[in-house]
Amino acid sequence: MKRSVTAIATTITAVGFLLAGTVASAQSFVRYSENGGDIHWGMIHDDGIHQLADAPYNSMDHTGVVVQRDDVKLEAPVDPNMVFMTAFNFRSHISGDPAEYPGLFTVPASSIIGPEDAIVRPAESRNLHYEAEMAIIVSKRAENVSVEDAADYIFGVTAGNDVSERSWQGADIQWVRAKGSRGFNAVGPVLVKGADYKNIQITGRLNGEVRQDENSSDLIFNMEEMLSYISTYFTLEPGDMIWSGTTGNTRAMEPGDVYEVELSGIGTLSNVVVQGK
Repeated sequence: MKRSVTAIATTITAVGFLLAGTVASAQSFVRYSENGGDIHWGMIHDDGIHQLADAPYNSMDHTGVVVQRDDVKLEAPVDPNMVFMTAFNFRSHISGDPAEYPGLFTVPASSIIGPEDAIVRPAESRNLHYEAEMAIIVSKRAENVSVEDAADYIFGVTAGNDVSERSWQGADIQWVRAKGSRGFNAVGPVLVKGADYKNIQITGRLNGEVRQDENSSDLIFNMEEMLSYISTYFTLEPGDMIWSGTTGNTRAMEPGDVYEVELSGIGTLSNVVVQGK
């Protein structure tokens, strides 16, 4: 059954904020806006969202402002300059043997939307697929980082849906349009520091039916290997994102569909698909 936007918001509130299963030492962060105004970072406490003076990977200083979940709109809990994505990183999503090196590509940061935004299917799109993924956020500048040191450069984890237009992906020379069009990459609802990103169940549901379900321990190239590999060629800055790649087989979404990406111990990202003009 296709679910209403109200039901989606309820899911985000109930699952994304309770964070059942999160380890006691984990800290949870959001970005939010009030009445269409400025966007702020916030840290989740028992009594509400405590506004931060800056992104949490830069500073944990609290401003003293506290807001309630029902009074704000959740934005994507990320603010990257660079968004790096991984292709063919689960054996369930490939045929044949894995490649020797990670499949790497970038998309514009403008492709990111939040947990309360709709995924807009472009008017000419006919084959728009979901891709449930995990994403990590970089904590500090990274260049030529070893795999052994990479954990020190990972701030936290969030859920993502790497929406992909398969017809464009097959026809274009590069994937930037198919993977990075405006609003194609949903992220959220929270960014969690202290989660075990090596053992997170990544579950995708189309209108409540499980379509993807695999653990981050099954990655061909784990997130520390990905950060090390990327930093060999590119300078990573605080806040930049690295996506895991997706699992299994995917299928097209239609307007009115809702896709959920749940990361165990993190929360559930939920977005409705609408038709663009």
